[in-house]
Amino acid sequence: MAIQKALLIVDVQNDFVEGGSLGVTGGAAVAAGISAHLDRHRADYALVAASRDWHTPHSDNGGHIAVGDTAPDYRRTWPAHCISGTPGAAYHAELNTEHISVHLKKGQGKPAYSMFDGRTEAGESLLDLLRAAGVTAVDVTGLATDYCVLQTSLSALDSGLHVTVLADLIAGVAPDSTARARSELAARGAAVV
Repeated sequence: MAIQKALLIVDVQNDFVEGGSLGVTGGAAVAAGISAHLDRHRADYALVAASRDWHTPHSDNGGHIAVGDTAPDYRRTWPAHCISGTPGAAYHAELNTEHISVHLKKGQGKPAYSMFDGRTEAGESLLDLLRAAGVTAVDVTGLATDYCVLQTSLSALDSGLHVTVLADLIAGVAPDSTARARSELAARGAAVV
């Protein structure tokens, strides 16, 4: 019996690419690379799921966004980003969404780094959708390696899924934290290829 795989696309949004409020160097190239990968490999996946940070306007989102005179610490609190309905929360233009079968929003009113914390518009969880599709392995792509890609991959491992992180389709915030994330993923059993 063939292994059923899914492609997970983590937070490829305008606020996380160059020029965004939390832009990652190489983010736009990741968006274009994921689109090219899907053009070549869509048939390899039983399901393609993409997440977006989708934070509540005029809120600290459970302490996730620094508001007022409070400066973000860039570990637990962040500048305003991916506010629902704003251009920054939209998928980046280089990400071709026609192949995406599942769209999840996460971080509505609370911190959420893993796309497994997200929900579809109908309230479905990613894990339930993966199980319904018979998926046992996931390829993980997106932004940023050292935060949401890391946490999504760890959630997938904790859920008993085989995890492959496609190293040419991710980008991190900082070299040191990205290297630590990649080491942690490898130590936990994910393939980083």
